[in-house]
Amino acid sequence: MATMENVIVLVNRIQRACTVLGDHGGGDVAALWEALPSVAVVGGQSSGKSSVLESIVGRDFLPRGSGIVTRRPLVLQLHKTEDGVQEYAEFLHMPKRRFTDFALVRKEIQDETDRLTGKTKQISPVPIHLSIYSPHVVNLTLIDLPGLTKVAVEGQPESIVQDIESMVRSYVDKPNCLILAISPANQDIATSDAIKLAREVDPTGERTFGVLTKLDLMDKGTNALDVLEGRAYRLQHPWVGIVNRSQADINRNVDMIIARRKEQEFFDSSPEYSHLASRMGSEYLAKLLSQHLEAAIRSRIPSITSLINKTIDELESEMDHLGRPIASDAGAQLYLILELCRAFDKIFKEHLDGGRPGGDRIYGVFDNQLPSALRKLPFDRHLSVQNVKRVVSQADGYQPHLIAPEQGYRRLIESALNYFRGPAEASVDAVHSVLKELVRISIGETQELKRFPTLQTELAAACYKALERFREDGRKTTLRLVDMESAYLTVEFFRKLPQEVDKTGTGNPRTANPPAPSDDRYTDAHFRRIASNVSSYIGMVSETLKNTIPKSVVHCQTKLLAVLLDEDPALMERRLQCFKRLELYKSARDEIDSVSWTRGRKLFGSRSINNTGIASEHSRPAGPARPVCHLRVSFVSVIADIFHIRDG
Repeated sequence: MATMENVIVLVNRIQRACTVLGDHGGGDVAALWEALPSVAVVGGQSSGKSSVLESIVGRDFLPRGSGIVTRRPLVLQLHKTEDGVQEYAEFLHMPKRRFTDFALVRKEIQDETDRLTGKTKQISPVPIHLSIYSPHVVNLTLIDLPGLTKVAVEGQPESIVQDIESMVRSYVDKPNCLILAISPANQDIATSDAIKLAREVDPTGERTFGVLTKLDLMDKGTNALDVLEGRAYRLQHPWVGIVNRSQADINRNVDMIIARRKEQEFFDSSPEYSHLASRMGSEYLAKLLSQHLEAAIRSRIPSITSLINKTIDELESEMDHLGRPIASDAGAQLYLILELCRAFDKIFKEHLDGGRPGGDRIYGVFDNQLPSALRKLPFDRHLSVQNVKRVVSQADGYQPHLIAPEQGYRRLIESALNYFRGPAEASVDAVHSVLKELVRISIGETQELKRFPTLQTELAAACYKALERFREDGRKTTLRLVDMESAYLTVEFFRKLPQEVDKTGTGNPRTANPPAPSDDRYTDAHFRRIASNVSSYIGMVSETLKNTIPKSVVHCQTKLLAVLLDEDPALMERRLQCFKRLELYKSARDEIDSVSWTRGRKLFGSRSINNTGIASEHSRPAGPARPVCHLRVSFVSVIADIFHIRDG
């Protein structure tokens, strides 16, 4: 069975972790804090709250003065040490400094309050954590809250009354919060701010511990027995009376141990209260609260553990959706970039090769657009009788051709082949447009990239830049195919053409004829035959280019890339908060696992948080690179060039 020290120190550690990670109640990340049992100290201004706390601790350490002195919650964690050990204090915001002078503790509380609220009368819900280690205390955690007030004084906003009450309610509304309601005995209990609030949030009184202060300041002939014995206002727990140090004792710095002794002597010697002396005084109050806090923690451990495990599962799921934090070392960042590029690469491949729409549009360019453009080329005009006659005549010059106008043929063919340049370039541009659109669509469909808007932008820009380069390569290669056709004519084609027959219609078309009269060589029939022969050759070239242009376009244009890493700030902040909560809950689970009642239970799985803040497994398979599409170079393969990575 865990000891009292175990369970209270356990909650102390979890509460400190909560505060460090921004979980201190009242926000959207407050579930764990609110699940932890605590003791909130509630009272009106000048009710004696500070004196009660100092009596429990046995030290002067709290700021004093008029008006609102406590302007931030003070989480006071008391740790009992062995006798003879020097007392000291530590602040959570100054973990490496030990305070042995408690006057400096008071000053640091004031200074830390001013650091957050300024030297005004403003309040803040962000708590100050103070741990005190002493052989004169019991293990106990108390949360000192600003004193309830009824009016705003100079320097305070009009909303201060409601602001303080709202802050106090945010603590005492929790069903896991024990309420230490402090009221002065020299005022009517019916007017007590602390009891009024406690009655509203805890009508049965099960969570409320009533404390009556200033018993020694009551008018002569009066006493507080009706309250202390539960007749004036009944609670489930007995009331405790406290006698604080007088202002004169405070001014004289009367030792707190002596003050405790004087307090006990007051009750022992009092005719009215001596029968209650065994359950009166600050020492009894501290032990009572410690025992009840321990019991509350014990009873809630199962529900706290359940909450922690449930929340860890939810946060793990959310982290998987948001993405894990990014490592700071270049190797891990490059690995992440490669993984993101693989995801993009996979989707782009599916668009090109099938599975997702888009690749069929490239086929449409080759199967419909290119053939249609080739059919629309103005060869009829180019090979009209008038144009053929003009070209042949210009090629012949002053010496007319004898049998066949070879130079005329060459000029007609070369000028005709130039028409193929337009459809060739148009095919390159059409495929370029399709690929740009597929890049845009693929980036949008890559879920892993959604958390990196800068990476999306840079990836798109790099893709488009590369596509422009590939388009130029494709244009050059494709036009080179056209130029190759005009650089060398297929002689065999012309050898198989039927030879021109004489004007009488006789002669063997497969044999050469003697020259006909020169005037007959320039008839329309002669030029139509030349046009027909050229047209046949152009048709053959057209069929060839219709097959080779797509090959050059695909070869040159379907290579791609990838790049950088930067996240959307809002998503980054959301993931950071999620990660902080996950870290908190895992830390809390570890703390609970450390106490004896959970010994032997295996709470952690294989996932862990490494020193870079990255959730990792015991092993991480890198996995083989995806096979590249036969139509393109994989995006991932271009990463090495982008980052200038080389073997060795």
